[in-house]
Amino acid sequence: MKVLVSDPISPKGVEILKKAGLEVDIKTGMKPDELKKEIGSYDALIIRSATKVTSVIIDAATNLKVIGRAGSGLDNVDKVAATKRGIVVMNTPGGNTITTAEHTIALLFSVARLIPQANASMKAGKWEKKKFMGVELFNKTLGIIGIGNIGAQVAKRAQGLQMNVLAYDPFLSAEKAEALGVKIVDLDELCRESDFITVHTPLTPETKGVINAERIKMMKPGVRLINCARGGIINEKDLYDALVSGKVSGAALDVFEKEPPEGNPLLNLDNVVCTPHLGAATSEAQENVAIAVAEQIADYLLYGTIRNAVNFPSVGADVLPQLQPYINLSERMGGFLARLIEGGINEITIEYRGEVSELLLAPITIAALKGLLTPILEETVNFVNAPLIARERGIDVRETKAKDAGDYHSMIVLRVKAGSAERYVAGVLYGKKEPRVIRIDDFAVEVIPEGTMLVLSNNDKPGVIGSVGSLLGSRNINIARMQFGRQTMGGKAISVIGIDTPASDEILEGLKKLPNVISVKQITLPE
Repeated sequence: MKVLVSDPISPKGVEILKKAGLEVDIKTGMKPDELKKEIGSYDALIIRSATKVTSVIIDAATNLKVIGRAGSGLDNVDKVAATKRGIVVMNTPGGNTITTAEHTIALLFSVARLIPQANASMKAGKWEKKKFMGVELFNKTLGIIGIGNIGAQVAKRAQGLQMNVLAYDPFLSAEKAEALGVKIVDLDELCRESDFITVHTPLTPETKGVINAERIKMMKPGVRLINCARGGIINEKDLYDALVSGKVSGAALDVFEKEPPEGNPLLNLDNVVCTPHLGAATSEAQENVAIAVAEQIADYLLYGTIRNAVNFPSVGADVLPQLQPYINLSERMGGFLARLIEGGINEITIEYRGEVSELLLAPITIAALKGLLTPILEETVNFVNAPLIARERGIDVRETKAKDAGDYHSMIVLRVKAGSAERYVAGVLYGKKEPRVIRIDDFAVEVIPEGTMLVLSNNDKPGVIGSVGSLLGSRNINIARMQFGRQTMGGKAISVIGIDTPASDEILEGLKKLPNVISVKQITLPE
């Protein structure tokens, strides 16, 4: 079998592949058209961040069985297209955790003490001691957005510097936060109270632009921002304006919305420290991820063993066709419910009713966990480590079985306790494969869990749907489908509105202000 390595990896990874008897070609720096021409004859593709595996590339990959990322981030892979083609997508979570955390701390020091600027001044023959007045980290407050593997390591190091650590992470339980020694707060409080803010989330529709002009206004004058995660989490235009005005006194950026960031005005500001996506750039990290991805690729091609796959569970080929529709359903239910809950998750219960209760349930449960945890931890959650991540976060996971599924052959009910609140969704398969959400809490609905949806809680009064439709129409947002549910006439109601394009924060705020609208959530799931 043939393996194409399209981005540079450690020679130790290549050596493992060759020793396994695989034919390896190393062709780095290819343009998309070149990769499209080459990919058809290969069984496996190994990438890092440079290669963009689009749907066009996947369509041309007629023999491709597996894509392996030497690293964690997979925003450069069209995972939906790969899954439809049956191509396993693997990554190597954890291989660059320490390296990225250390780089974050390095940037933290740099932006606090202006080290790169002072170095450049010295190299230019100057002695500008008064110009580079810094600030101490001691007793300052560091706000961490996202306490996954990397965020937790950053917290430990900041505590060693005797900083006060605040954290925003909707999926971190109070018990786990206490064990980490961090104080969990909501995002607005984190913005108001932090002297330094660092982001450690994946780039998703929910996290894109999470730091924007509105949140920067909440921050302390002179706050400093660090991004070693993904470009786009911090709105670059809003950051630029805040740096120029002095509201943000400094920023340290390892990632950008467009890379390389040619012509990016942030690079021209003296109060910006920047590095060229070096978060994982240490010899130790690159060797670790190269060895890991090579071993995973070899095991899959030679023995069919799936490890660290983000789109397929580790089950036998004989039972996968029967389980796959339920795996898809439960993952989508988890992803849907994850966007509705608020606060750290304490308990997850998956109820299996009817015929599904007689199947192998572990992969379906894992899929539900993956769906629930992915919105914040996308790049590190997969079908292998989802249960471990749940345990590490102090989440109690339970399964129950019942033979009766009411009017259906099978039903899955996913319940989540977050703080003192409990929410649940129920799902079934139509035609044995099409996922449907048929209940959201106490509301009967019939929701196709895909694409971008607005979930409105509202009073059951005349005119609500008309006002929502008018507002969306005035902003050129087309409604694809609408589903409604209510408990009693004139009581509480729920509306799930599928839209063709995501709604901006401004539109969401406008919806919330409409008469009889109680709350609005925007949810995006794969098509």
